[in-house]
Amino acid sequence: MSYTIDVYRGEAPVQKNFISLAAYVTLFPQLIAGPIVRYQTIADQLNDRKETLDHIGKGIRRFIIGLGKKVLLANNVGYLWSEISTSNLSSIPVLTAWLGIIAFGLQIYFDFSGYSDMAIGLGKIFGFDFCENFNYPYISKSISEFWRRWHMSLGTWFKDYVYIPLGGNRSGTFKTLRNLIIVWFLTGLWHGASWNFVLWGIYFGFFIALERFLLKDILLKISPLLNHVYVLLILIIGWVLFYFEDMSQVVIYLKSMFALNNNSFIDNESVYYFLNNIVILVVSTLAATPIFKKFHDYLMKKEKFNTLYENVVVNFNCFIIVFLSTAYLVDASYNPFLYFRF
Repeated sequence: MSYTIDVYRGEAPVQKNFISLAAYVTLFPQLIAGPIVRYQTIADQLNDRKETLDHIGKGIRRFIIGLGKKVLLANNVGYLWSEISTSNLSSIPVLTAWLGIIAFGLQIYFDFSGYSDMAIGLGKIFGFDFCENFNYPYISKSISEFWRRWHMSLGTWFKDYVYIPLGGNRSGTFKTLRNLIIVWFLTGLWHGASWNFVLWGIYFGFFIALERFLLKDILLKISPLLNHVYVLLILIIGWVLFYFEDMSQVVIYLKSMFALNNNSFIDNESVYYFLNNIVILVVSTLAATPIFKKFHDYLMKKEKFNTLYENVVVNFNCFIIVFLSTAYLVDASYNPFLYFRF
């Protein structure tokens, strides 16, 4: 669609080489889930790109980072959610319900951002520069900011091909609201032909509209911590709506989260889940923030250490990630990407 639209608008040249067009349509590094690579972004690269050892090296490192996210973080934190989501949802304690859905939020982030890193890395190996798809979305202080950081290529796609052509925010409050509803209805439907996805899209569209028209000034005045708590609460509830296709299960799980099923706050199983998964939860939470990247960038700027750090420490870390991921995959059975469903 982006090729057809971009050519129609005159924003990209007509591709007269069938092989180049076929290469774009079947570009396997990003084909299944993302990032969504628009034609005009790589139109020049299809016919004129260079594969260098530097690009290949950077691509391999990026691929390994994505592999580690998927295999070492997403899969392991996902075990907690798998156990909790298959139990009796109406009787699980409050702590168990919150632990489970937090684990799912971390799992789906590292699963999808890991895939995107692997796709970007593979593209770089073949001489392509794909757009970034995630920018630490869980540090956001508003829902609008979260969606500027999460699956950025999808948000940009809907903005440029749906929201702006409908008039964007240039035609008054009513039409802006209408455009937002249409975009978020389509965003939900894009993830799957099920009512929970449609409601999930409208749910976030509602909060984005609320922030645009009512909460914008309020969010600027309150403390960043309260902003962050507000965002995480909305996201966690949204993940419940996203995961369960059966709306009755959505209601049951939400009631368990807020102790409305006559369920206890904590039990021995909750303590077991917490203590048994505290390490992976802490590591995953820290990895969802820019703390490791900032430390990496700091060392790269130190002239005394950057060469040693890049050539020895970074490469050694990549080797460890590959070793641990391979050992894990050999022992495991089937490891699909979650976002292949959507």
